[in-house]
Amino acid sequence: MTIARVFKSGNSQAVRLPKQFRLDAPEVEIFRRGDEIVLKARRKGMASAFHLLAGMPDDFFQDGRDDPPPQKRKGL
Repeated sequence: MTIARVFKSGNSQAVRLPKQFRLDAPEVEIFRRGDEIVLKARRKGMASAFHLLAGMPDDFFQDGRDDPPPQKRKGL
């Protein structure tokens, strides 16, 4: 088990994360799960997804998609 140091930073409490727990994210989500405090790298929101989609070429799916016909299934 790894131990980390807790200290005060202004009016807040902070934890110095050891090198092996370094996060590759500028922000984290924090929440409680029972008596644990969990930090998770914050996911990019939908705005970044829309930004990526805006960069798609104009001729992407120009000829449509070749989807198979829907399957016929028995009802419930």
